[in-house]
Amino acid sequence: MTVLRHRILPSTARTSDGFIVVAVLWILGALATLASIYAVYVINTATSMSVNDDRLQAEALVTAALELTAYRVTAAGTDNRPSRGEFLFRQGNANVAVEFKSETGRIDLNMAPKELLAGLFSGLGAKYSDAEFYADRIIGWRAPSDPDRPNDEASAYRAAGLAYAPRQAPFAHVGELTLVLGLPPFLVERAMPFVTVFSGHAEINILAAAPEVVAAVPGMTPERLYALLSRRGAGQQNAQSLQSLLGSDPASVMVEPGKAMRVAVRVDFDNRRQVRAEAVILLLEDGDAPFRVLSWRDDFDGPD
Repeated sequence: MTVLRHRILPSTARTSDGFIVVAVLWILGALATLASIYAVYVINTATSMSVNDDRLQAEALVTAALELTAYRVTAAGTDNRPSRGEFLFRQGNANVAVEFKSETGRIDLNMAPKELLAGLFSGLGAKYSDAEFYADRIIGWRAPSDPDRPNDEASAYRAAGLAYAPRQAPFAHVGELTLVLGLPPFLVERAMPFVTVFSGHAEINILAAAPEVVAAVPGMTPERLYALLSRRGAGQQNAQSLQSLLGSDPASVMVEPGKAMRVAVRVDFDNRRQVRAEAVILLLEDGDAPFRVLSWRDDFDGPD
């Protein structure tokens, strides 16, 4: 007769084996976590390098667009400079669309007369009496104070409870329009696409100006505006022909492009990423560089 004997392991041995299994599982889990973290790091690094590469390319392409614009404008000669234009080019892995306009097509906040400023605000929806008030406040903001007279403009800001006074010097940026006493924010927002501080002229260039700006010219009527825009759109840009449509006193208009150009650039990468940029350049007749950048903004990191 065979007797079966069972060997019973001590409980301490089973506990030790279980601890080893748990420790191994923890180590494997930690290694898996480290591997995941490293993979995420590698992916983020590659993405960051790709984004940085796109940014460098976008900046280079916008710079190239500005250089080509300066060349196209200056190559025509001082007397034949175009007031506006557009062109396309391809470089590397992107297509670039460029549109340029003379900055004299906008109303200069530091130079424009009261009538032109009032005409703009009236055309944008303000009552003419209110538009004249807004124009006076803009002129009051930019006009220097007279030390021999009471500073009524600064007193008006204090009376309105504002914690600042008017600059009483030229606008440094069109954004300062939001600080001018009494101007409604919605009206300022509407005016932004039509004003500048880079023109340097009291007049506006009717060859480059938007219809809203041309409509602000003193004495402009709907009939004259329609006729002028029709001739301009058909390519009939003879200066005398267009100025004759404005009546006997076209003192607020000009046809010279000036030295400042606003350049809008759209970069379309082959990877479907699109970057938009806008810059204002000042053409230089003397010096080592053909132009100087006065302002630059782009939407590479998102909308402004």
